[in-house]
Order: sequence, then structure tokens, then C-alpha cells
Amino acid sequence: MTQLVRQLSTLELDSSCADKLSKFSGLFAKWNEKINLSSAANSVEIEVHLRDSLHVIPHLRGASMVIDVGSGGGFPVVVAAICLPDIQFTALEPVHKKHAFLRTAARELQLGNLTAVAQRVEDHEPSEYDVAMSRATFDLAEWIVRGFDLVYVGGKVIGFEAIERDDLPAPFERHIYDLGGKRRAVIVAIRTA
Repeated sequence: MTQLVRQLSTLELDSSCADKLSKFSGLFAKWNEKINLSSAANSVEIEVHLRDSLHVIPHLRGASMVIDVGSGGGFPVVVAAICLPDIQFTALEPVHKKHAFLRTAARELQLGNLTAVAQRVEDHEPSEYDVAMSRATFDLAEWIVRGFDLVYVGGKVIGFEAIERDDLPAPFERHIYDLGGKRRAVIVAIRTA
């Protein structure tokens, strides 16, 4: 958790985030044993997911409504909801057992700013969110195009990239970071029309 605390400090986040992130980590581990939320098998791997998720925080500041598509085990949406309590988050997850986990996480962590919706993105009522994000639900280029339908003109679509690609819809920004010796990037695309 030392690296996590250091990262929270770098992001200028309240230290109380660390306590809730620790509780979330424990809740995730408990549920993951029963329903396989992700491949993270131990606390070290869960912390990597937490740290990876924190990289979206700078790109969410200033937003009021954010949707996370394919929220699964809560990375990055639960992490973001913990760290940015003034933003309203919608977690879209069609798999009922994962949706149940997200509802439980919101309740047990007292995240009044997080609403879990058991629905596929294709069935979600069109809205104009400030930001649409997704982590490993779709191919990244496909996600950016789909995400544009969820945000207003000028809104952001955020995805994660493990291997640099040259086929992403422009305009976008690539924010590169190191995660345990692996190069990763947060991709931020802006809807222009």
C-alpha cells in the first residue's frame, strides 16, 4: 500500500481515500473468491488494479457526470467514486453477479455518488455525460467510437492502452505512465461533433 499512498499524495487526494480504498480492496478480494470478478488473485495484484485506476483521476476533475461501461469489479469506477465524491458516477454492468458486487460496494463504502445499472451499453438511454470511460471492455478504437455516443460535444472518452496503437480515432491525447515496470497509457479522446 506504500506505493498507493504515495500515488494518492501525488494526485493531491485526501488521505481518507486510502482507508476506503483499503476497504474496497478487502471487499473485492472477498467477492472475487466467490464470483471471479477479475484475474487479480492476491492483495499485490489488487493493488496494481487500484494504482492503474488512479491514473484516470486527473482526467475526471471538473466533470459532474461520468459513466463507466463494463464496470465489472469496479476498476476504475469505484476507485474514482471514492476519490472524487463530488462527481456522480454511473457504473454500467450487464452481468448480474458483477452488478450485485457494484451495488454492494456502493452501499458498504457509503458511496452516494455511485449508481450501478444492470444494462448493456446498447440498451442504455442516450445521455450527455461529461466523461465516458471503460477499461478492457471493448477494443480501444471501438470503445472510443461507442463512447462518443455517450458524451456531449466537447466531452471526453477515456480508455486504457497497454500497447501503443496508431489506429485510434483523432483527436486524442496519450498520457503514458509506468505500472510496475510496464508501460501503460490513459487515452483521452474529445468528441468534436
